[in-house]
Amino acid sequence: MPPMNKDTPHIELEEDLTQRRIRSFVLRQGRLTKGQEKALADHWPTFGIDYIPEALDLSKTFGRSESLKVLEIGFGMGETTATIAEGMPERDFLGVEVHTPGVGGLLKLIGEKSLSNVRIIQHDVVDVLNHMIADASLDGVHIFFPDPWHKKRHHKRRLIQAEFVKLLCSKLKSGGYLHVATDWQEYAEWVLDILKVEPLLTNSANDYAPKPAYRPLTKFENRGIKLGHGVWDLIFIRQ
Repeated sequence: MPPMNKDTPHIELEEDLTQRRIRSFVLRQGRLTKGQEKALADHWPTFGIDYIPEALDLSKTFGRSESLKVLEIGFGMGETTATIAEGMPERDFLGVEVHTPGVGGLLKLIGEKSLSNVRIIQHDVVDVLNHMIADASLDGVHIFFPDPWHKKRHHKRRLIQAEFVKLLCSKLKSGGYLHVATDWQEYAEWVLDILKVEPLLTNSANDYAPKPAYRPLTKFENRGIKLGHGVWDLIFIRQ
């Protein structure tokens, strides 16, 4: 079973990418349902990967080398990741999440949908990227609905920062993609400004991209659309 830690992780970027700290500001602890507890006990040994500061061989991790490898950052309760994985069995998905109920939620869905193309690491994503993901090993990265800190004085707490984007670029293969989706317009503008100045990335659209078919509409997104709210997708390609 993954570790449960009350401490908020705060991980430094390495390899001289920055002198500042990037923090997840997400607590690992949370209230588990009985279904999530059972899923953790039943499915973590098969689909969970303990954090070890050694690079993963993703082909061995998933048992196949020909599939595309996609990193899902902060998958929440796992509904979107499970739906995408179910609809794209030819791809393998590595989910990284620190919140224990979310890990239990995705493991429950893995069992219900009989998914074989999902693995989970419960740890801070910066640490995982620095120590477990080999350079140029990913075909795609999904960051769906990251929680923004809307006040300008909290800008360093936002996940999408220039230094973090550089780290992601180092892990993406040439031609790989980075897909960010958010329902906060000001955060979408922030992310667009960050991504468009990264020299290793090219925007797939003029500004915001149409929602690709593989990203399902969440119940909250459906509700927001009916209320006139928007969702912004940004898809950039690694050169």
